[in-house]
Amino acid sequence: MSSRLVLVSHAPTAATRAAAFPQNEPLDPHGLADAVALANVLPRADEVRCGPALRCVQTAAALGLAPAIDEMLRDADLGRWAGRMLDDVAAAEPDAVAAWLTNAAAAPHGGESLHDLLDRTGRWLGALPGTVRTLVAVTHPMVIRALIVNAIGAAPASFWRIDIAPLTGTVLRGGSGRWTVRMIAGPLACQ
Repeated sequence: MSSRLVLVSHAPTAATRAAAFPQNEPLDPHGLADAVALANVLPRADEVRCGPALRCVQTAAALGLAPAIDEMLRDADLGRWAGRMLDDVAAAEPDAVAAWLTNAAAAPHGGESLHDLLDRTGRWLGALPGTVRTLVAVTHPMVIRALIVNAIGAAPASFWRIDIAPLTGTVLRGGSGRWTVRMIAGPLACQ
């Protein structure tokens, strides 16, 4: 049996455009317009889920989707770094950023470590039913990167080598612990 999992990265927000660690912010006007322009390009889904953040919910609505909220698709918890510019954090806490980027167990921001994110997303992927169907999930770039790492059984360090842009579509095929990355395309060219 093979399922298709279509992972959609939320549309841009002020934080994504400014290279800041996100908070629960809305889409920016351009991001909303970009998502609306892509409405109805996704494949027919048997099920649609999205992370609980406002930017995921707004992206799903703009794409014409009516998802169920899935807490396991929430963004990585970046603790006290949330809302801050990446460059500012790197300048103020270079050792902490270096630890975060090189040690999967490190959580110098007081939030979720990469190890914790990989564990959570791995459990989510493993819990998907092994039936033939299409599931569309609107979530965050960090969550999608973690799902890809889990799908291909890659080392945690490979997480930092995957770039997921806003409104990117990533297609995984498989189920029951055996997934294949079929395509990473943007904007949403995942038919």
